[in-house]
Amino acid sequence: MTSLPLAAPVNTSAPAGSYQARFEQRWGHLTRPHVRALAWLLDAPDLLDPASPHWHGRIATLGPMSPETADWLAALEQDLIPLEAALGSRHYSRLGLYAERLMAFYFAEHGKLVAHGLQVRASRNDTVGEFDFLLRDGDDLVHLEFATKFYLLDASEAGADFNGLIGPNLADTLGAKMRKIFDRQLSLASHPAAQPLLPQPVARAQALVKGWLFYPGGEGAAAMAGISQPHCHGFWITLQQAAALQGERYAIMPRLHWLAPLKVPLESSAMSKDELLAALHEHMAQVAAPVMVAELERRGEWLVERCRGFVVPDDWRAQAAQRRLDGALPA
Repeated sequence: MTSLPLAAPVNTSAPAGSYQARFEQRWGHLTRPHVRALAWLLDAPDLLDPASPHWHGRIATLGPMSPETADWLAALEQDLIPLEAALGSRHYSRLGLYAERLMAFYFAEHGKLVAHGLQVRASRNDTVGEFDFLLRDGDDLVHLEFATKFYLLDASEAGADFNGLIGPNLADTLGAKMRKIFDRQLSLASHPAAQPLLPQPVARAQALVKGWLFYPGGEGAAAMAGISQPHCHGFWITLQQAAALQGERYAIMPRLHWLAPLKVPLESSAMSKDELLAALHEHMAQVAAPVMVAELERRGEWLVERCRGFVVPDDWRAQAAQRRLDGALPA
């Protein structure tokens, strides 16, 4: 894809029916970041379509949220102590671990959790793998692998193998991630070293995958077999293209805030477009790594996310191509 000319506005506007608008309509009463993140994990569309034959029945879904769970989330908004106790005082540097802890809290509170993060070792120094979650489903024991993922579509490499959906830091692809989950992690219960750890045989092993996909230059979400049609999505643009952004208020999103649509008090330090561009140029000069940004709009005494996207270094696509040539990413 060639870069957009600087004079051309980048179409990042979210329509009234966007996911962010629907989230705010349903969950606007939730203002605490941990509770909003948990609400997103439980209620966001699946990233992968559980009904697609592409996945051979190995994709799990939480299904529609019950009114009782919605009430439970509202109660957490009023009393955060149980959730804060479950998260502990540690600083979470990995978004995936933070999301896992939120889900473990939910499963435990609803009487489903048998084990979380259970390691399987063949010997003292040989770790075979780890069960993300062992859950009780009626009389069955279920192995659930859980992932929250964020991928950018490189349209020049799009295909049925999902290797055109690339992590922002060029570390993996959706295709590579799912092959690892299917080929290694979901078969863990059959390993001899796992047998003594299981209270009963695993009835089924599936992956639950939540996340956001990002499309180049403000293009709309693409229809791809195996991807849930209503998945959460945003844009990605280069640093050069960022000069054509049209919004008035922006925020740079810390990694632990990537899950739910952002909501911050009106008096928070939202950035103007010029301030955002200055911060992005400074960041890229130091780190040259993608940055997640949110365009904000006022709702009463709050600023809420209108749309989101990654701003990437101008040579991001060239870096992706080189990593494929080097074998660091699937070709």
